Amino acid sequence: MEQEPVFQEVQRFRQQWLWAVLGGAALLLLALGPISWAGLIILILAAGLIYSLRLQTEVRADGIYVEMWPLHRSFRRISWAEIESYESTEYNPIGEFGGWGIRWVPGRIAYNVSGNRGVWIERTDGRTVMIGSQRPEEFVRAIEEISPALHGG
Repeated sequence: MEQEPVFQEVQRFRQQWLWAVLGGAALLLLALGPISWAGLIILILAAGLIYSLRLQTEVRADGIYVEMWPLHRSFRRISWAEIESYESTEYNPIGEFGGWGIRWVPGRIAYNVSGNRGVWIERTDGRTVMIGSQRPEEFVRAIEEISPALHGG
C-alpha cells in the first residue's frame, strides 16, 4: 500500500524562452529550405519529450521520493536513514550542474525543471542531491514535520 505524501509538488518544463527557442529552430528549418523532414521530425519529437517531462517530488513517512517522468519508470527514494542534513537554498543550475533536467556532477545529482531554488540534501555516504522546487520552504517544513529526528539544515 502506498503512503499518502505529506508534501507533493509536480513541475513541468513550461518556460516561454524554451518554447521560443524550439519554435525558432523550427522556423529556421522551414526558412532555410529545402525542408529537412528528418530534422523537423526530430525537433517535433524533442519538443514532445520536453513537453511530457515532469518532476514529481513527495515527502512520505519513509523518505523523500523523486521521479522525472517519463525518464524514470518509478520513484527514486531517499530514505531518512540516508540523509545527513538538508536545507532550502538558492543555486545556479547552469553554473553548478550545467542546466536543468537530471544532471550529474561527480558526487552530486540534481533534479530540476526551472528556477534556482530547491532543497539541498547531504547524504550519509557523502553524495549530495539537489531537488529543484518552486516551494522549497514548504518542502523543508514537510521534512521537519515527518522526520523531526533529522534536525535538518
